[in-house]
Amino acid sequence: MNMPIKRVICPERIRQIPAHFSWVDHRLVRERYIERCDACAAALYLFLVTVADAQGLSYYADATLARRLSMAPARLEMARSDLIRVGLIAWQKPIYQVLALEASAPEPAPLARPQSEVTARLEQLRAALGKRDA
Repeated sequence: MNMPIKRVICPERIRQIPAHFSWVDHRLVRERYIERCDACAAALYLFLVTVADAQGLSYYADATLARRLSMAPARLEMARSDLIRVGLIAWQKPIYQVLALEASAPEPAPLARPQSEVTARLEQLRAALGKRDA
């Protein structure tokens, strides 16, 4: 299968790292951190990543965050709790810290099944397929 050729659509709008610098770690998606959060938590994370300084710190008050993100205060608390649970932020009122993602753990090796179990499963599949064709 041929991969499509990438081409810049708007060359006048190619992203540059700005002087006020912020970033999003690709592992947020690759290691599925983002899948452990709901949309409100992801919105809060994006906001915090955008406004954080080089150490990941920001001092936005809850009232300001709730207003900027169009969230009820209780919803903001839930989003913050989600991000803390997942390990994406730390919080000690009034300071938020966007955390570095933890080092990747190696994927666990799949458990080996005894040959007799594999053979039994294959027989079950053959029987099921044979019944379907009959």
